[in-house]
Amino acid sequence: MPSKRMTADQRRESIIVAATALFAQRGYFGTPTIEIAKAAGLSDGYMFRLIETKEALFVAVVERSFDSILATFQAATAEAAGLNSEELLDRIGKFYAEVLTDRDLLLIQLHAAAACTEPAVRDAVRRGFQRMVEFVRAATGADDATLQEFFAIGMLANFIAAMRAERLKARWARTLVGDLLFHI
Repeated sequence: MPSKRMTADQRRESIIVAATALFAQRGYFGTPTIEIAKAAGLSDGYMFRLIETKEALFVAVVERSFDSILATFQAATAEAAGLNSEELLDRIGKFYAEVLTDRDLLLIQLHAAAACTEPAVRDAVRRGFQRMVEFVRAATGADDATLQEFFAIGMLANFIAAMRAERLKARWARTLVGDLLFHI
């Protein structure tokens, strides 16, 4: 039986999936495109016919990570009628704790911050945060100070999860972890 050829969209998807895993491990600057192409089962040249630059590929991966987080926030607010702002923020935070268990997604977020020296990456990160902040603002009615605290705790949770500080007994780790991670 002949094998079915992949469409260009399917190949782009395989590139993004391969790139996500590799960028999560080694970051934007440490990941050679030839390794991404190999992991996607393509030549480097063909990969660049589908996705023009490494930067464009990383931006696509970063945007997908923000889409995933936003979908988590949306799931948290679905069927949450009757909750007040504080309860809803707590619910979103608990749903976000599930995101932290996805190492690739977590590390892409951290690598995206590190790659904000690149204007296109910085713009993608800004757009991602804009979408998240405005969604949480609209969903909860929280004021600016509350939103700032909510997202600051989320960023701290990212670092705690990345270094797996919740597993440590050291006082500094216990201080940072506190009750922030909702038992991930």
